[in-house]
Amino acid sequence: MNDELYRRAADAAGRAYAPYSNFHVGAVVRARDGRLFEGVNVENASYPLGICAERTAVSRAVTEGCAPGDLEEIAITAPPCGGCRQWLYEFRFDRVTFKNAEGELVTRTPAELLPETFEL
Repeated sequence: MNDELYRRAADAAGRAYAPYSNFHVGAVVRARDGRLFEGVNVENASYPLGICAERTAVSRAVTEGCAPGDLEEIAITAPPCGGCRQWLYEFRFDRVTFKNAEGELVTRTPAELLPETFEL
């Protein structure tokens, strides 16, 4: 199942808007009810205003009524950044699949990606 979700994320990456870095990232979220939400990174000339693919996909899920605990897994075409790791932890994903630095498809939990995190 993770391979299939990753392939969808790779397809989505082709639609990213990354004219500055040319680093196209795609993500696909699977909700517990089976719905899929795609996201891509969207850059902006004012770099802090860009958004990562993971956050785009999670935002789409939230827009469609999902809340923390409703999202089961996510596949991403790049390792998630620190900020996205907090999002993945806070939304209580079970699994996060991505290609690591060696190019291997790996699956981790958000707690493995962001140990000793905090909650408000």
